[in-house]
Amino acid sequence: MPNAEMQEDGTVMIGGNFLNKKNLPNNQIWYYNSYNYFANITFLKRIEISYICTLLKGIPGSSYWPKQTWDKFVNQDRHFAARIQAVREGEFWPYLPSIVLGISDPTTGSGDGNYIKSKVSGKKNGYFNCWYIAATKHFDIPYGNLGVHLAYLYNRRTDYPLNGPAIGVNFKPDMCKDLNVILEYDAKTINFGAIYSLWHDHFNLLAEMQKGKYFSGGITFKVNLLGKNEWKTWK
Repeated sequence: MPNAEMQEDGTVMIGGNFLNKKNLPNNQIWYYNSYNYFANITFLKRIEISYICTLLKGIPGSSYWPKQTWDKFVNQDRHFAARIQAVREGEFWPYLPSIVLGISDPTTGSGDGNYIKSKVSGKKNGYFNCWYIAATKHFDIPYGNLGVHLAYLYNRRTDYPLNGPAIGVNFKPDMCKDLNVILEYDAKTINFGAIYSLWHDHFNLLAEMQKGKYFSGGITFKVNLLGKNEWKTWK
């Protein structure tokens, strides 16, 4: 589920994930487990832009896909995502949460490349389309830091409809501050997972269990273009 946390200004992230088919929006297109890779940048302290590519196989028996592509990774779905932080946590009032407005896969095109008039509603391209508003507040509690996240998600898809609230929590224990444990309801399913940071947060390892039983995981490399990096020692 989306949250309202933001990376530091100037942060660039690149990475990739293994995606269980249960974690993908259209199981007629992704009837198989897949992979994605992405790039992400945070700038002007409040804006984040991402570019994500998710691998596609040729569908057996489809006249659209040549036979030699059937059940092989030969294409990819590409989409952009953007977030803007309207309010920083505690910016105007100590108890105020961070608030973010976001959009994923806002426009699409196929064949003719008409990315303005093509619709992302229905079940054609625009598989990852979603609009949302999210709020996040952190609390120092015994044994660690607790983050509470609320969001409302919306799209007009028929293959993966979203129109409802999401809620999640994350916990970073004092005894292992590089570990981030997550539990969420993403407006459709209950999931749990964890992120482990290595080398002063330059590498993040992610593991997630969709519905508590379908594994997805990935790795992210993170660097700050404004020089806010620690490289001297491995941790």
